[in-house]
Amino acid sequence: MTNLDAVTQGESLKRYLDAGIALTQMTRDRAEAIVRELVKAGEVQREQAQERVEELVDRGRKSSDALMEMVRKEIARQLAGMGLVTRQDLVELEARLETRNSPASPSPPARPVAGEPAADEPAPDEPAAG
Repeated sequence: MTNLDAVTQGESLKRYLDAGIALTQMTRDRAEAIVRELVKAGEVQREQAQERVEELVDRGRKSSDALMEMVRKEIARQLAGMGLVTRQDLVELEARLETRNSPASPSPPARPVAGEPAADEPAPDEPAAG
């Protein structure tokens, strides 16, 4: 995935998030206005008005929470697909480095790189000591 693809996906995700929040976020004032209209139209009794307001606000909150959870999961999925290093990866690496570099534990002998002679062997173009 190129940086441009990541940016484009990020912008798309932001647009979806903004749209979802607009659809799910219901302010108490807006809920009260909706219920007042329903009372005027005779679809809701005055005694039930406050209960209906609470239902609308609660439904908006639950929808918003569900949307945020869905977005979190999608972000985690996208990041996992990019192969980025996580905080836990860094903590584990740091612990390994501290163990390896501590004076109490001897460091393991260096392994030669493929094609290079070991430290105790002469290089192919060097004469053997002797």
